[in-house]
Amino acid sequence: MFGSLARPALILGLLSCIGPFAIDMYLPAMPVIGKSLSVSPQVMQNTITAYFASFGVAQMFYGPWADHAGRKVPLYAGIAMFVLGTLLCMTAGSATDLIAGRFVQGLGGAVLGVVPRAIVRDMMTGAAATRMMSRIFLVFSVSPMLAPLVGSALLVLTGWRGIFAALLIASVASLALLTFAQPETLAPDNRRPFRMGFLLRGCGELFFDKSFLLLTFIGAFGFGSFFIFLAAASYVYQEGFGLSSTGFSLAFAVNAVAFIGASQGAGRAAERFGSMTVLKWASLGFALVSSALFSLALLGHVGLFTCIVGLALGNAGLGLIIPSTMVMALDHQGDKAGLASSLGGTLQMLTGGVLVVALGPWLGASATPMIGGIAFAAVVTLVLTLLVPPHQAAERTPA
Repeated sequence: MFGSLARPALILGLLSCIGPFAIDMYLPAMPVIGKSLSVSPQVMQNTITAYFASFGVAQMFYGPWADHAGRKVPLYAGIAMFVLGTLLCMTAGSATDLIAGRFVQGLGGAVLGVVPRAIVRDMMTGAAATRMMSRIFLVFSVSPMLAPLVGSALLVLTGWRGIFAALLIASVASLALLTFAQPETLAPDNRRPFRMGFLLRGCGELFFDKSFLLLTFIGAFGFGSFFIFLAAASYVYQEGFGLSSTGFSLAFAVNAVAFIGASQGAGRAAERFGSMTVLKWASLGFALVSSALFSLALLGHVGLFTCIVGLALGNAGLGLIIPSTMVMALDHQGDKAGLASSLGGTLQMLTGGVLVVALGPWLGASATPMIGGIAFAAVVTLVLTLLVPPHQAAERTPA
């Protein structure tokens, strides 16, 4: 089975790397960029929020477009938009320019948050799709593990603008990969004309689909916890705990290893115990660990080691939650898979963005607000998981 999944997982994983690289390579440089542009940490966090906001909204258009035109045409357009945004970031002369560039990057990068999931849904569903999603996670696991280290090296060698130059090269390479290695997976007979009425009707049906909404928001608050970490971690580790940009990258990689390592067991665990059982236990573990870490932070007992280990344990639970909810939310959508992927991705990104904005005034060098936000998201994830109907796990035939 691994052999049959390896090639498409490798291709989709490499394409999916571009969006995470746009975040992860950039993180070690945030304090330096802030000083270079003479702006506060809160303003720099707006560069993260701008990316997430445009990423989330743009997904609503890529899904229906991919259902109408096939999977490759939207991918070409989105990656081209990402290239434009990267050029704007690389030449930014102010925080406003940088925020605008990140916004355009998000508009383009959103296609890589929607279409690969729809491609997976074209080929398979259920536990097989969870295995495929786990393999894709394995491929782009190089992003959170290596991208911050690459960003730190580029920061030393080329300055922060060199980070965006590297992203530009990677995005152009992804166009070549798409052209020569990724086949079209949506047959012409299965394509749907784009009609606003269908979009509104389909969204209405999805908003009344209790299982879809619950699973989507479980993933949304799970992702939201990670967005909080992304917005604050560079300041917490570098200014709060005194790490260098390389030290921060290594600490960040520990969390990534925990997340990716757990995600690789998601498909096998779903086959053995059932998707809902895995989701419930993972959500419970995530909530308990995060809440315990927040309690220690309030008591003043969280140092560097405790912070790294506690967040890594929480991210291990998150690594089981995210692949499962991605697959389960689309399993029952059939010919609305593209639209469902778009709407789900939009709701998830906007939820994460709202959490970062709400916590923004408190995020900085102190670890306590960051950990508190993560604990809140984890508890909400657990509550929503307990509300999912128990009959959710029925599998469907691939499109």
